[in-house]
Amino acid sequence: MSVRPFHERNPVVIGAISLIVLGLLVLGAFKADSLPLIGGGTVYSAEFSEAAGLKIDDTVRIAGVKVGKVESIELHGDRVIVDFRVEGAYVGDRSEAAIKIETVLGDKYLALNSLGTAELDPDVRIPLERTAAPYDVVAAFSGLSNTLEQIDTVQLADSFEVLAETFRDTPDNVAASLDGLSRLSESIASRDEALQQLLDRTDTVTRVLADRDEEFTQLIRDSNTLLTEVENRRDLIHDILISTQQLSTQLSGLVADNQASLAPALAALSEVTAILLRNRDNIDGTIEQLGPFVRVFANTLGNGRWFDSYVEGLIPDLTDLVRDPSALGERFPSAPPTTAPTG
Repeated sequence: MSVRPFHERNPVVIGAISLIVLGLLVLGAFKADSLPLIGGGTVYSAEFSEAAGLKIDDTVRIAGVKVGKVESIELHGDRVIVDFRVEGAYVGDRSEAAIKIETVLGDKYLALNSLGTAELDPDVRIPLERTAAPYDVVAAFSGLSNTLEQIDTVQLADSFEVLAETFRDTPDNVAASLDGLSRLSESIASRDEALQQLLDRTDTVTRVLADRDEEFTQLIRDSNTLLTEVENRRDLIHDILISTQQLSTQLSGLVADNQASLAPALAALSEVTAILLRNRDNIDGTIEQLGPFVRVFANTLGNGRWFDSYVEGLIPDLTDLVRDPSALGERFPSAPPTTAPTG
């Protein structure tokens, strides 16, 4: 049986198979943690009365050490089922789980307290009796703001006034209480806009802080790193401070021991600086004139251990005399006339 060459096969079929294989590879890359051979750790589940702000991919910790992350959060009836993955850590069959606050801005993590003599079965959930959820203050403020928006403060004030008028003939202590409630309702009604604005701004501040949670967390981590480095170098810093103190003591002693000789020296130095200051113009002029002299002097001594100079007119130019000997009388009139030989 002969095998058909690859280029002779149907390209549509080849393209479809290639797309299916590529899609499976991409799906496997996104679900690598869930694959039986690639994904690590064991998935457990726990029941909670509420999610309390816990999110998927939040950290799972045992004794403060990160051991996994939250896989899923689902609502089942009146409770929340949280599935989480634990890798490289022991989870006992009597373990307890709690949702705790990780940062001051409201981030949460799942804390496990591993208890029990046997390992927890992944198919057995940690029951509601052994789980706990924190109270979310940010959510409470947001709920308070929304609730106050729905209150009709004017109608509430009118209700308190009617109630006070109804109980006007009651004993003095009851009447005084109702009058106080009436004044309180009037104060709340008169400041309704200010209170609403305050709560709105509080909600805005909490949202801004929540959006900057990672930056605040990184800032706190960097500060912790700096403090750790200072702690590690505490002995070195201590030695530097001690050495600086000893140096200061020695310098003080040196000045004290040499005060008798230092005082005249400082006085003479003051006189020298005063003289230099008075002759500043002369010094400036000297420096300006020194430049050309140094340049010429350097040219004179620049060819070796001798002076390289030129004196103009010291030796006469004999070029014309060689060409015309009669020119000797013109250059030197006292010399005897030159006669040409006769023959």
